[in-house]
Amino acid sequence: MQTYDRLVTVFGGSGFVGRHIVRALAKRGFRIRVAVRRPDLAGHLQPLGMVGQIHAVQANLRYPDSVRQAVAGAEIVINCVGILYETGRQKFDSVQARGAATVARAAAEAGARLIHISAIGADAESESIYARTKAAGEAAVLQEVPDAVILRPSIVFGPEDDFFNRFAGMAQMSPVLPLVGGGETKFQPVFVGDVAEAVMAAVDGRTTPGAVYELGGPAVKSFRDLMEFVLATTQRKRLLVPLSFGLATLQAKFLQLLPKPLLTEDQVELLRHDNVVGAAAKAEGRTLDGLGIHAQSVEAVVPTYLWRFRRQGQFTAPVA
Repeated sequence: MQTYDRLVTVFGGSGFVGRHIVRALAKRGFRIRVAVRRPDLAGHLQPLGMVGQIHAVQANLRYPDSVRQAVAGAEIVINCVGILYETGRQKFDSVQARGAATVARAAAEAGARLIHISAIGADAESESIYARTKAAGEAAVLQEVPDAVILRPSIVFGPEDDFFNRFAGMAQMSPVLPLVGGGETKFQPVFVGDVAEAVMAAVDGRTTPGAVYELGGPAVKSFRDLMEFVLATTQRKRLLVPLSFGLATLQAKFLQLLPKPLLTEDQVELLRHDNVVGAAAKAEGRTLDGLGIHAQSVEAVVPTYLWRFRRQGQFTAPVA
């Protein structure tokens, strides 16, 4: 009988990436404490493990005491908290910079190993607040826990993603899809399950302490490529309209006022730069390939959940 005597605390474990990490940990027999702001909304995690294996606790990165209590007794701490846009009290600095420092400090005090999820494009000199705070979070993590492992994924895709699902939804309603900056920005989309496997490699000690790994899928694609793929997969014909960065920024000033923004000025800034695995990470083996993980492609995974955006859903006739 499994004893589940090894405890891992996962911050943000109820989110898109976090739930896949929780599932991977559960399969390996860990006892998992999921630290979230609203434990009452984390019930969907329970079926991922055995009875009593997964336990949600309340923790808020703005309150260090709650973070310390969530970390107490854990052997490993995994921080996958992040936001794509700011709302109310959820600010980039408080979540991705100071919040990351709070988790790292608590892990250091508890003597726990730390795995931190960041993002490709983290840059202290960036014009994007998102990218700057990601970089600040990494720096704080390594200052508090020098042997922490940092994982930087590109755009993460999977059944609950906020990229392919969002644009497929837009294609249902709108006759056009905008190509910010002409659609030339390059991405290296990575499957959420592969990100979880990279976390497991760090959990198993197969990563270099203090190293930063960049996680990308098997192919680099432009923004235009991805939009064409969405339309082909959902079997819809829409106009792809190039939109200059200046005009996109102007539109974002209004779109970012929506409860769930379709586009923000900060996101436009991010689109000015490619989001792919760097040459240094490739050369040093700090990638999925370097960890022995065979990355899943967009073509193999995304159609398995975008079919619901076709006119007749699963009953739509396949296209050769």
